[in-house]
Amino acid sequence: MQSMDRNTIIGFVLLGVLLFVYLFISSKNSRELEAQRLQQADTLAKIELVKQQAAQARIKDSAIQVTATLDSNATGWARHLVGTSTLHTVETDLLKVRFSNKGGQPVQVELKKYNRADSSLVSVIEDGSDQFSFPVLTAPNQSTASADLFFQLKSAQQDANGNHIIVYEATGNTGESIQQEYIIHPGSYLIDFNLRLQGTASMIPQQNLQLQWNVAAMQQEKDARYEREQSQLILVENGEYDYFNLFSNDTESFDNTVQWASIKQRFFNSTMINKEKFDKAKFEWSTPADDSSRMIVAVKASFEKKLPAGTQATLPMQFYFGPNDYKLLRSLGIEDMDKIVNLGQGPYAFVRPINQYIVMPVFDFIKKFFSSYGLVIALLTIFIRLITSPLVYSSYLSGAKMKALRPEIDALKAKYGDDQQTFGMEQMKLFREAGVNPLGGCIPALLQIPIFFALYSFFNSFLALRGESFLWATDLSMYDVIAKLPFHIPWYGDHVSLFTLTAVITSFLISIYNMNMTPDQNNPMLKYMPYIFPVLLLFFFNRLPSALTWYYTVSNLITLALQWVIQNYIIDHDKIVAQLAANRAKPKSKSKWQERLEQMQETQKKVQEMQKKGK
Repeated sequence: MQSMDRNTIIGFVLLGVLLFVYLFISSKNSRELEAQRLQQADTLAKIELVKQQAAQARIKDSAIQVTATLDSNATGWARHLVGTSTLHTVETDLLKVRFSNKGGQPVQVELKKYNRADSSLVSVIEDGSDQFSFPVLTAPNQSTASADLFFQLKSAQQDANGNHIIVYEATGNTGESIQQEYIIHPGSYLIDFNLRLQGTASMIPQQNLQLQWNVAAMQQEKDARYEREQSQLILVENGEYDYFNLFSNDTESFDNTVQWASIKQRFFNSTMINKEKFDKAKFEWSTPADDSSRMIVAVKASFEKKLPAGTQATLPMQFYFGPNDYKLLRSLGIEDMDKIVNLGQGPYAFVRPINQYIVMPVFDFIKKFFSSYGLVIALLTIFIRLITSPLVYSSYLSGAKMKALRPEIDALKAKYGDDQQTFGMEQMKLFREAGVNPLGGCIPALLQIPIFFALYSFFNSFLALRGESFLWATDLSMYDVIAKLPFHIPWYGDHVSLFTLTAVITSFLISIYNMNMTPDQNNPMLKYMPYIFPVLLLFFFNRLPSALTWYYTVSNLITLALQWVIQNYIIDHDKIVAQLAANRAKPKSKSKWQERLEQMQETQKKVQEMQKKGK
């Protein structure tokens, strides 16, 4: 049995290892991406095809004349099979939406309050990069994709509430028709979409609507690779929220009802919502093998919806083209849509309430008084560390008690030598007599792990930090750069982040301080891990948001200050020694757990003695 006086360093090592594992999973390191690339050769053709389709669908401000023409006397579906692409643009305070009569749908959606790194507006749909379509029977045994039909702009008006109402229509050979109505609301990123079908029996095969939604998500952030790692497919199936990372090629099918599905990039998303739910869905996605590609991910979504009996059907749907803003998404009242913002998901979903009910309210409160987000982050860090300071005190108090018992523990080691079983029993007896909890330094450190995880998720997904500068960092949602390297270092990158360096250096100082306050370690792993861990952080932190590395820097500085104050001004080592002596003088009663532990140790000792005699 190892000496229990190592519990403090064990606690911090466990904290470091768990944080290391979390960062390893969350950052989707480059080795995993390289392995995925080896499997992407068969998907390159698909990606190129999507690019070609997007290029072919590009809509310019001037009308594009289709080479084929029809007789002006053409009737029915023939009037919609060829024609001229024309545009209609609608603007609100938040959105600029450009519609095309080809397919009767948006081909450009720009967010007027958000800019890319090149200062252009964020385009959630760019030059026809998103497209929905469904097969329509336009002749016996012949179907045409609705996206290839040239619709008529039936009406474009604005009501008394400022809502823009756009209606596209296509009529068939025997009076059947398709109406696609869009309602764009001022002050909203949510667009109502009503698909009205007349004469469904002759138009929709077997009354089963097969809706396909193709999304080619384009780069919005400076670091396309990191944005790709953060992209996800998120949906609600049969009332249950689920998500899938999109950094590698894959396919997922869902046989239960799907209410909504979202293609989420780091800070923006495109979402399709069916108020009446789809019966089933299937998703295929692929990512480009070339990191220099502006395409983040190409997704092909297929939905099925059985239409009601009769000749008429209406599908009340919605599109959301906008930011991943937690409060905004929550205000929409759509089930679980606020979970698009990753405040803790999957195995780390337990930290989400910490962000929802502690971190975010405190952050918003501090922001009322200070305009600098860097200063707000520093004050938030101070608040959190003050709350957790009793845990730090408890940890170091336990360490001080263990330090006071060190001479006696060393004496037990010398007395029993290699007899670890007897040494362990005597050591537990010593702890019980002195009233010391051997796990006292470990448990407080472990209790801080959820806070670390919560803040990692918070700073990595907080939209308000996007574009905000602080000190030398030009964008707190991105890594800061003080120097560009002329070469690329695996795992590290091609830049130097100063906030990463300050976080690593302060972590190293904490390790040195802890080692000086901890009894000598015989286990090489325990002895050297506190030094190795800060070096590992250097590689993981260099690509993370500067808000996060700034937080770690401030947190580490506070930790160093608390350690120094607690050790030098709060903990009285003479008083601790006197207290331990007083504890020994008190009558002791064994708990049932202690009795069972001692019985187990006695049994193990007897078994070992019998084995030695047998040999």
